[in-house]
Amino acid sequence: MFEQVLLKNIGVPDGHLLSTYEAGGGYQALAKVLREYTPDEVVELVKKSNLRGRGGAGFPTGMKWSFVPKRVDKPKYLCCNADEGEPGTFKDRIIMERDPHQLIEGLAVSAYAIGAETAYVYIRGEYVTAIRRLEQAIAEAHEKHYLGRGILGSDFNFTVHIHCGAGAYICGEETAMLESLEGKRAQPRLKPPFPAVAGLYASPTVINNVETLVCVPHIVMRGADWFRDVGPEKSPGPKLYCLSGQVRRPGLFELPMGIPLRELVEDHAGGALPERKIKAVIPGGVSAPLIPERGLDVGMDFDSLAAVGSMLGSAGVIVIDDSTCVVRVATRIIEFFHHESCGKCTPCREGLNWVVKVLRRIEAGEGAPGDLEQLKALCKGIFGNTFCALGDGAAMGLRAALEHFESEFVAHIEERRCPFH
Repeated sequence: MFEQVLLKNIGVPDGHLLSTYEAGGGYQALAKVLREYTPDEVVELVKKSNLRGRGGAGFPTGMKWSFVPKRVDKPKYLCCNADEGEPGTFKDRIIMERDPHQLIEGLAVSAYAIGAETAYVYIRGEYVTAIRRLEQAIAEAHEKHYLGRGILGSDFNFTVHIHCGAGAYICGEETAMLESLEGKRAQPRLKPPFPAVAGLYASPTVINNVETLVCVPHIVMRGADWFRDVGPEKSPGPKLYCLSGQVRRPGLFELPMGIPLRELVEDHAGGALPERKIKAVIPGGVSAPLIPERGLDVGMDFDSLAAVGSMLGSAGVIVIDDSTCVVRVATRIIEFFHHESCGKCTPCREGLNWVVKVLRRIEAGEGAPGDLEQLKALCKGIFGNTFCALGDGAAMGLRAALEHFESEFVAHIEERRCPFH
């Protein structure tokens, strides 16, 4: 029987308060590492668990931590990416609003492991409730000496600061986030150097997602073997899935990594709306290529989705039913990426501009012969030719729509109208 751990306090009254978190065993992991573990031993524990980053890239967390130099003259920083700008994704917001101390404890244990005394939570400015709850939780944690100097009688000092973003999707890219934290225009940096060596203020920096960080205290308390026993060997652990779109029971679900997408959508989210059929599903936020209904038996983990040409991403699962026009969906998604492009890279800035123009023309019934070939050529020019993955995500998503539902694009061009309206 699968036991929820990440969402166990979500439905509890006053789950955001320190007293509630402590009553459920909160901050015991922090006390345990300060009492029993060296920083290197915490890093090795997380390595052994094979926790992979939950922000989208899926990079092994313990390995990322181990890249931080041991002896440097500069301070080390921990940055929490809580920007969560990917459409269809809301898991981090729920945690910060309803169980913020879980994040603070995860930050503290992770900072101890890498030798950082300062952490920044980069959060979307629109997340007003989450910001207030985090501010309250940080104040409570300071009062009980879970934050501050000499935490729980040890020689570990640690503080957490909140930095509110201004709603720019590009700030979800880790180096653009660092630029924003430093007060600069948010544009991705050229790598190397990587943040672990030269990140915030040119100092060693680890950047982790909210969901990644909240896994850490549970690994400390339950062990690496417990974590590895949940889900597939290469992508283990509990996972948060955001279900939205044309589905009966949208919401946030904590289930094992690797659960079949069909089971997630049909059993846990209730399947399609009355008198409708599922047409396709976007499995990981709009950056992830959609999967047609016939492909829903794939496992929801990094490797399984990559094998079928999509990706887990942020696990923002968006269900599309048979009343929806894929041309319209593709147009809205590319409009979003075009709007959110930072403009640094010519293929992304100019390529997406032209893709939007062609898609709008097709959707309006003004498409012309050769438009689909034009779209495919534009995708080829964008993919793999940009600093960050924004352009890649846009190109991959459009490619999948063209591959699986080309007939709908053809119908728009030949019939000069949308067959769904």
